[in-house]
Parts: sequence; C-alpha cells; structure tokens
Amino acid sequence: MATGFGIVGCGMISNFHAKAIADVRGAKLVAGFDTVPAATERLAAATGCKPYHDLKKFLADPAIDVVTIGTPSGAHLEPAVAAARAGKHVIVEKPLEITLKRCDRIIEACDKAGVVLSTIFPSRFHESAIEMKRAVDAGRFGKLTIGDAIVKWYRTQQYYDSGAWRGTWKLDGGGALMNQAIHSVDLLYWLMGPVAEIRARFAMLAHTGIEVEDVAMATLQFENGALGLIEATTAAYPGYLKRIELHGSHGSAVMEEEDIVKWDFAKNNARDKAVHARMAQQQSGGGGAADPAAIGHHGHARQFADVLKAIQKGTKPLIDGHEGRRSVEIILGVYKSAESGKAVELPLKSDPALKARKTGVAAQP
Repeated sequence: MATGFGIVGCGMISNFHAKAIADVRGAKLVAGFDTVPAATERLAAATGCKPYHDLKKFLADPAIDVVTIGTPSGAHLEPAVAAARAGKHVIVEKPLEITLKRCDRIIEACDKAGVVLSTIFPSRFHESAIEMKRAVDAGRFGKLTIGDAIVKWYRTQQYYDSGAWRGTWKLDGGGALMNQAIHSVDLLYWLMGPVAEIRARFAMLAHTGIEVEDVAMATLQFENGALGLIEATTAAYPGYLKRIELHGSHGSAVMEEEDIVKWDFAKNNARDKAVHARMAQQQSGGGGAADPAAIGHHGHARQFADVLKAIQKGTKPLIDGHEGRRSVEIILGVYKSAESGKAVELPLKSDPALKARKTGVAAQP
C-alpha cells in the first residue's frame, strides 16, 4: 500500500511537492489544505487529491501518513506541531522556522510524538553535491582553507509585491539570506563543518516596501580553522547561478547550481574522469536565479524517498530537524553580527533580539 502524503500550504511550492510525490515509488498524494480555499481547489483540480478547508479534518484523514508543510516560513510551526500531535510524519520546507525557539518547538513535538521530521534541502541530494561531500570525507582537499557560498540572484519588485508576507520579518524571517540563499548556507555547513564565528553586513538597497535585506555579506571562521564567505542578494540583475567553492591544501572544487565546473586535486583517482564527464552539464534551468518557479523537483523527490526509507526502517532521515535548525542559526548569527557591528560566536545561546524585527527596516551599510 502506498504511503499517503498530504500538503499543507497550496501555493507555488505545492506544485513541486506534488510532482516530487508523484515521482517517488510507494508514495501517493491524497489531500491538500490551505487557509485560502481557492488554492486548495486549484491543487485538487491539478492532482486529483482531496481538498480540505479545515486543518483538523485534514489531519484526521487516516489516508495521510506524511504531511509536507509549504506555508510561509514564519507559519511552519503551528501546522507542523498539529501534524505531529496527529501522529503524522512531517516534512517542512526550508527554513525549518524563522527563530531557534520555533525550530525547537517543532523538533520537540515530533520527538514527543515519535514521528519522523525532515527539513527540505534538496540541494544535498544532487549528485554534484554528493561528489563534493564524498571528496571532503575522503580528505582529498587536504587541509580545508576556504569555503564560499555565493548567491547573486535577482527578484523583481513585483515578486515582493505579489504576497503580503514576502519581505517581512514576521513571515519571511529575513530576506535574501533566509529565503533564497539558505540552501547554499546549508550546503556550505554540510561540506565545511560547523561555523565558529561570523562577521557580517546587510542592507536593503534595490527594493521598496520590504523590511528585510536584499544584500548580505558575511565572513566566517569554521571550527576546523578554515575561513569562508557568504554573499547573498536578490538585487543582482539578471541573476546568476549559485556557487559553492571549496579550497584546500591539496585540492579545489567549484559547483555552479548542479554543475561541477572545477575539480582539481593534487592526486587524481579513478572517479575524477567520470566526475568531469558526468557533472559538467547537470544544471536544471537557471536554478531559480531570476525566476523562483524555475527550479527542478528532482531534489525534492530524492529527499521524499529518503524520508520514506527512514519511516520504513525506523532510522533518521539525512536532513532531520536538528540539521534543518543549523542553517537558521547561522543566518540569525549573520543578522546579529550585521546589526551589532561585532563578531558573533556560534552556537547562539538564544534567539538574537534583532532591532530590525521591531522597526521593520533592514540595517543600512
């Protein structure tokens, strides 16, 4: 019998969830819920799933085993906790939530209910990212020295104007970093290891009517001693593929979207030729660089399959709640450093009391 999936939040991201579920063997989309009835009906008409307009009735459906959460970022907590209490496994779109306290409440609810929790970071499931991780774990870079995440994307003013929640601290939780670049922040942490210290600046420069940053830059020191950089913006016309760069004493590699464009090591091995041949043309469109809808769903499908495997075997998924929390903590550290003008050490002891959340205005350079 197929594992039943239900989607909470039937906006744009629900399209990717629905396509991913359809591609996973043993999974079936059975229901959708949104506080906007028209959105629920649209998803139902497109997929044949059952539309719900009441969350309690949705969660009471015995055909639903797994709930995916695609609501605005600052509204993940409530449906995730409700789903866990109803005995449903939970998959939450990035970010897990917008504060550490809200992340922790989701993690605690799922732990208490004994259900699987996973945070959506599909980039970890791309073959190119897996190859880079394999090379790191094998020590091929030697001593890691530099790790960079560069996301120079473009979003129109119309993008921010299209939804009242976009560009707000309350529901977006931040701007170019929390909404767009968080995938690359997660990859950088996954590949380079924990961050020890952050120094940062952020600003809102090219958009109007939003509260959050559209430009952010941070320098990092990792626990392993390496240094790093995060650059994130939604104000770089026309938008370019995101990049991850890793450098070390014995090797370097650069990934653009899903392409590995540099793969240079002091000592070659049998896999290197295959990496060059297979990973040079892996990208799927523009990766969302200029159009948020221009992303593939294959990473989601692989992650959903990983969650199903965890459910069936009683193990943890590759990206559980604690893993999802880490990128939020790094980004909040960037925001805290940018506002204070001081270095910030991780782990954070508590959620930073950001002035921007109260004033609704991002700090200017």
